[in-house]
Amino acid sequence: MLNQEETNIEIKYNSYGEKLLDANGNTILTDEERVNMVARLENKYTEILDILRISTDDPNCTYTPKRIAKMLVNEIFNGRFTPPPDITFFPNRKKVDNLIISNGIQVMSLCSHHWQPIAGTCTVGYIPNKSVIGISKISRIVEWFARRGQIQEELGEQIADYLENLIAPKALGVVIRAKHYCMIARGIRGSEEETIMTTSVMRGYMLDDINLRNEFVTLIGQKR
Repeated sequence: MLNQEETNIEIKYNSYGEKLLDANGNTILTDEERVNMVARLENKYTEILDILRISTDDPNCTYTPKRIAKMLVNEIFNGRFTPPPDITFFPNRKKVDNLIISNGIQVMSLCSHHWQPIAGTCTVGYIPNKSVIGISKISRIVEWFARRGQIQEELGEQIADYLENLIAPKALGVVIRAKHYCMIARGIRGSEEETIMTTSVMRGYMLDDINLRNEFVTLIGQKR
């Protein structure tokens, strides 16, 4: 994955002198940096409530700024500030040359456009090369990339890029189906059942071999 320095993008800094990244970028924070970030956010969200004319004397909102600050730093955007998950590899001793599929991986992210939830599932399928990856680790990788500000199209590409770099699979497919609450809670306000976005990323044999791609799509139960 290329960082901003490698893509010749001008590096910008915030008012605290800290480097700014894309919403779905990653920079590892120390515990002290996290505490400071939460404190700053709490102050800003107190100001936001004030602008919205919401009294913090309301017992339901007294601690809302701190709750939001902790949620964003430690949960919703956790993937922006933590190192990648530890990965377990196994040698492909039996030279497995068929699809390995991990289905139903939970996706919970935040739309970069309106900061509304993206909620759904991810499926990852691959044909191994020299290594097989621990199945739980695939879920952790998806979680690591999802817990950032995202657009679904880029989320799938990030997951695929990372897995390609890790295990160089012969074939790889990443399919995400998710509800976007920026469309459910605002705008055209589609129903939760109907407002579902599906994206797919195909690499290697999965991209070039139509029969393999059809097998993958059939096995995961997606409509072609």
